[in-house]
Parts: sequence; C-alpha cells; structure tokens
Amino acid sequence: MSKRTLADGEVAPDAERPRVDGATDASVPPHDEGMGEFEDPFEDEIESDGEVVNNQGEMELEEVENEALDDEETSAPPTEAYMPGVMPLEEGQTLVPDQSAYHMLHRMNVTWPCLSFDFLRDHLGSQRQTMPHTAYFVAGTQADTAKNNEVLVMKASAMHRTSRDDANSDDEDDDEDDDVDEDAVLEYKSIPHLGGINRIRAAPTTTPTSDLEPCLDPYPVATWSEIGKVHIWDVRPLYNALNQPGTTIDKKKVQTPLFTVSSHRTEGFAMDWGGVLGGGSSGKGGHLRLVTGDMHSKIFLTTSNNTGFTTHATPFESHTSSVEDLQWSPAEPTVFASCSADRSIRIWDVRVKSHRSALTVDAAHEQDVNVISWNRGTQYLLLSGGDDGALNVWDMRAFKNTQRSTPVAHFQWHRAPISSVEWHPEEDSIFAASGRDDQVTLWDLGVEHDDEEQAAQMPTGPNGEPVPSQLLFCHHGASDIKEVHWHPQIPGMLGTTSSDGFHFFKTISV
Repeated sequence: MSKRTLADGEVAPDAERPRVDGATDASVPPHDEGMGEFEDPFEDEIESDGEVVNNQGEMELEEVENEALDDEETSAPPTEAYMPGVMPLEEGQTLVPDQSAYHMLHRMNVTWPCLSFDFLRDHLGSQRQTMPHTAYFVAGTQADTAKNNEVLVMKASAMHRTSRDDANSDDEDDDEDDDVDEDAVLEYKSIPHLGGINRIRAAPTTTPTSDLEPCLDPYPVATWSEIGKVHIWDVRPLYNALNQPGTTIDKKKVQTPLFTVSSHRTEGFAMDWGGVLGGGSSGKGGHLRLVTGDMHSKIFLTTSNNTGFTTHATPFESHTSSVEDLQWSPAEPTVFASCSADRSIRIWDVRVKSHRSALTVDAAHEQDVNVISWNRGTQYLLLSGGDDGALNVWDMRAFKNTQRSTPVAHFQWHRAPISSVEWHPEEDSIFAASGRDDQVTLWDLGVEHDDEEQAAQMPTGPNGEPVPSQLLFCHHGASDIKEVHWHPQIPGMLGTTSSDGFHFFKTISV
C-alpha cells in the first residue's frame, strides 16, 4: 500500500448523529421570538408627538411583525439526519453535531497535522467518570520540511460535557459543573524530530498512583520516521513538566533518543509494544518488546533489559509486500500478528528459529490489509480493516497454515479504505473503526439482528442494504481521519487524529 499522505482541505465542523443544515454558521442563535408570558402589556403603546397610537394601529403593527417572523421561519432551511454515502452535501450545506448524542465533544488543532497519536497512562485514576476530563497523549507531526517535525507530549484538560437543551433534572446531579460546553485547554511540550512521523506508540507501563512526587520511571515512546529509522524516546520529563508546571527539563537528555533501530532500509508504518515496563519504584521491573515492520516486508524485534535496548539481527520474513500493522498477543508474550499489502494476515512466534510465520490467512481482504486489532477480552478474536473498506472479525482458532479462512463477521459500511481499528479495552464485543470516508464508526457484535423487523422499513446505508444492526454510532466532522483510540482510563472516551486536528468525544451509545 502506498504511503498514507494527508489530504489538503479546510477544517470541517463537528458532526455526529449529524444533521444537514443549510445555515452557514451553526453558532448563530435562533431568531428571538420575544419574551413570551413576561412581555410588558403596555410596551406597544408608542408615543408620537404626544399622541398614543390607537389599538387598531397597534394590532396592525403586531400583525406586520408576526408576518415577518413567519417569513423568517418558513425560509429557514430544513434540518434532517445525515446518511453518509446516500445524501451528499450540497453547496452551502454543513454538518451540525446532534449534541444530545454526545456526553462530550471537543476539537483541538495544532500547527502541523499528525498521522498518529497514542494515549499516555496518568496518575488521575482508572475508570474515572467525573467531568471535566483530562487526558495526556503523544503525537507525531507531518511538517512542511523534515527538520520542522516534532514529537508532541500533550495535555488536554477542561474537557466538559456537552450542553443539552433537553437536559433533565437527573443530569444535574451527575457533575458539579452543570451543562457547560466550554473550550478545552491544550498544552504541550515537544522534542525535535528529523523526518515526518508515520506512527507513534507509547510503551505499556505501570500507572502512577499519585502526583505528590513526580514519577521518575522512564516512559518510552517509539516513532517510525519517514527517513527509515525507529527512535525510542523517554517522554517522562515532558509529562512531569505538563503535570507540574515549573519542573526543570534537561533538554539535551530529553532530545537524545534512548535507542535507535537502524536495521530497516526503508520507512514503514507497522509498530507495536509488548510486555510491561516498571514493576517497582526503580522502573526496571519487567521487559519490553517492540516489533517494527517496513515497506520491504521485513519485521524486526527489539527487546529491553536492565542495560538498555537491543535489536535482533535476523528479521521475520514471510510477507511479500509492505507490512502495514503489527499486534502483540494479549495472552502469549512470544506471539504477534501482522497484516500486509499482500492481502494476508499472519501469526508469528518469536521462538520459531526460521523466523517464518506459523499461521496465515491468504486473501483476508480483497485489497491491502491496512490495520488489525487483537481483542484483549476474547483473545482468539482478531479484527482487520482493508483498502476495500471492509471490516472483518476472525476467530484465530480456525486459522490453518496455507489455507484460506472465513471471517466470523463481515461489515461493508465504509466507502473508502479503513485507516484504523481498535477493540474497546474492556467491552470485548465493541470496537471502533475509522476510514478515509471521513467517519468513525462504533460497532457492537453483541447486538443481534431482529428477524421480525421488516427489511423494507429499515434505513438503508451507502451500499443500498439495510443499516447493520451492530452499527451503534457514526461520528463525522473531520477530514482524512488517520487513527482512532479508546482512552485506557476513561470509559467510553475516544480520540481521533486527522488533517483537521484532534477530536475527543464520548457518545451515548458506549
């Protein structure tokens, strides 16, 4: 698959469960229709040269005003639900988000677009529900020239819930901040990076339990550079500086990689961490494993120990085209999966001396297989997305070497290549996907089709078939979406990166 370049374009408005609205500015309030029951009954008595306008004249004035209001109301463009691929936007139409479909929705822009980002684990606690939310994450830029790129360590705070016109009294007790929809705050620290960053991934580490004292354990983050090198950085000092303003940073140390993988002879996109770093206060408990795949079909393994990182000399080779994505098994520490532009999905075990794949699914998609995600709950399920726009769910218990398998679930909703997929970290039937058709979709395999529901009465999707029962939600409003990730500590919160910037949101569906 060719390199995923970012498309040029203007920033599109947010949208999900969007509406088509002909208004040019969704932020303009509706026309003021008066004070209602609080209207002063004498305010229409207009004095002119000491004379009071009679009641007949007053009624005529009111009728003229009401006619003007009626004209404005009838001229307002209609608002309706938007179905992607079925009803293209006409000139002058914009997508307006249905605020009642979100618990939270925020957009944030940066100087340069980012192809990739990843959430960082923080000290604020797991399973947190109370808003406003705060999230830490890393991202890699795609600047105008190679020398202007950066690794961004970012903090998004003051992410309040959306304000709703139909909020009921029960909602008032949910949070101390009553329905406020204020702008979020985005802060960042950066590391200079030579070359655009194709992919960035944060290593799995133990979660800090307190911010009373800064955590000094390293926080490795790997970047795939367009110049063909993989760098590993320690972003802990920058995280601490965002968490506690005024913290001193040793710039020379921060801007020097912990390690560089130089074994690849070309650039790549595929990368995933395994293992856990930080089993104690020293940060040296546990070991990390990093697999990286390039456009020449080679996969290299880099491991860590108490003395640092080492890249194994012999690559893993079975693919015949670019390796597009890699995923470590959540259960078997020596097993990982890969997908490729050769349309195959392969399972590997690092203990196999030949460095050849152990299992394979040929022709897993009709075109390039772009992304995969390993289910952490039901560990035999693997999700894949391809250039054909299809989403396939595989039962790896049925994988057999050199034989073609059939997915246990197949969805053909997106009308462009799939750019990212990820299972929900705790709900093993739910996953998110993004595509180059500018939408993020949420799915639940636990939803069963109602056989009694008439197909003719169901809405149809862009393929002309009924909308899948498993499709929970469609999020719009961003252009050229590259990645979607669930926040590991805030249930139901999703983040995306696109040519327009970042979206962070929580829907009513998950």
